[in-house]
Amino acid sequence: MSQKWLRVAACQMHADENIEKNTCEIIDRLNTCAREKVDIAAFHEGILYGYTNCPDFWSSLDQTRIERAEQQIIKVCREKGIAAIVGSTHLENGQRYNSLLVIDRDGTVKGRYGKIHLAGEKWCEPAQHLPIYHLCGIPCCFLICHDIRYPELVRLPAAAGAKICFFSSCESSVTSEHKLSAYRAMPISRATENDIYVVMANAPADPLDINRAGSSHGESKIIHPNGNVITEAGIFTDEIIIRKLDLHQASRNIALRAVNDTTRLREWMKKGVKLVDCKKEHI
Repeated sequence: MSQKWLRVAACQMHADENIEKNTCEIIDRLNTCAREKVDIAAFHEGILYGYTNCPDFWSSLDQTRIERAEQQIIKVCREKGIAAIVGSTHLENGQRYNSLLVIDRDGTVKGRYGKIHLAGEKWCEPAQHLPIYHLCGIPCCFLICHDIRYPELVRLPAAAGAKICFFSSCESSVTSEHKLSAYRAMPISRATENDIYVVMANAPADPLDINRAGSSHGESKIIHPNGNVITEAGIFTDEIIIRKLDLHQASRNIALRAVNDTTRLREWMKKGVKLVDCKKEHI
């Protein structure tokens, strides 16, 4: 790997059901990131529509609003030379998915990652695609919210080549205290058990309405392959956290050992790695 350093950002911001307003806010953050020489900026799950699960919203949604928003964001990525991972939704073969739009720094749409393990959403279907997309030339994998509870969704892509996992979430609110320890532990575990970076973008808590739909508990973070949190946002803050990553530190050593060590699981793991789509980059 010739590129050693990469500057990444997790953009933690409030969003609601107003797609057009959210799009303007996303573009504002992308412009800020571009001024800060960020290579890849990540946003939280469903940021384009405020991660609403309201049936009325989904029954009346005009998908062209989402498509227009995505095109505006793609244009900014191309003009500013910045890659982005944006929480969105798309239709494929008549089915709706909770997905991430993955855009490279030249405005090329590398593909989408659809949420595989749903958390009770009635408006979307579970996705079946486990991709690696190259952003700024670096192999990356992806998770959405509840997916973090399934370690194989990172282990297999890491063994297949991914050096960074972008984890976009809109988890339960800060009042769900029984979940908070696990919410912190899981992304840290995914980093250290695979020797890769994890960049987590979560929605913040709303101090004016702590249980508002589409808000969460913040604490977006960037995690070193050794499991240490390099930087972290606050619970309520609307902020961008930025760090320069030493990609040589993302050795993938533990993930590779899981596949290559002589154990009873070796051949089973190798079969799993073959399920990772390392080549297909499509919308």
